[in-house]
Amino acid sequence: MLLAGAREVIELQGGTLQLWSRFLGQGEAADYLARLRAEIPWHQSRIRIAGREIPIPRLNAWYGDLGADYGYSGIRLATQGWTASLAGLKQRVEAVCGEGFNSALANLYRDHRDSVDWHSDDEPELGLNPVVASLSLGETRRFELRRVDDHRQRCVLELPGGSLLLMTGALQHQWQHRVGKERLPCGERINLTFRTVVTGA
Repeated sequence: MLLAGAREVIELQGGTLQLWSRFLGQGEAADYLARLRAEIPWHQSRIRIAGREIPIPRLNAWYGDLGADYGYSGIRLATQGWTASLAGLKQRVEAVCGEGFNSALANLYRDHRDSVDWHSDDEPELGLNPVVASLSLGETRRFELRRVDDHRQRCVLELPGGSLLLMTGALQHQWQHRVGKERLPCGERINLTFRTVVTGA
């Protein structure tokens, strides 16, 4: 059942956040968490920092239409075709957001030690002003944003399981975001970020 429900709009300098805290009901969100945890062939990518290759602190997988290839931080992700679960979620996200997407990055945060550091989703293949829809399943995690030119300007959101966050405008050029490590133990979280890769970019 699609709740979508109340939408919160947060205007930031250079971009807009739209948050549906109850996009999916609690039971359905838990069901999708278990289903995707089992059916996605999770992989731990490795990045090169200061001449050393190290594993990223989370597991990931990339899904998309034919030709929707993507990479970040020197990582090239192999594109896999949509599963029935992911395709269904994509259609529902598109219907609520009024946007079309041709790809999704799946991240699995196994516990409180998994994270993603400050970054922007501004790779050239995502186009001029990327639109990114972020669907969270599982444990609530803190989502932080900071201005690129002034790190004192910040926005902090708690993203519970079943929530959907839409990022639009020039947000990816003017703001960075992260999901930091937590001090206290917590359960698993799967995050799906739906994007549009400009084919041939």
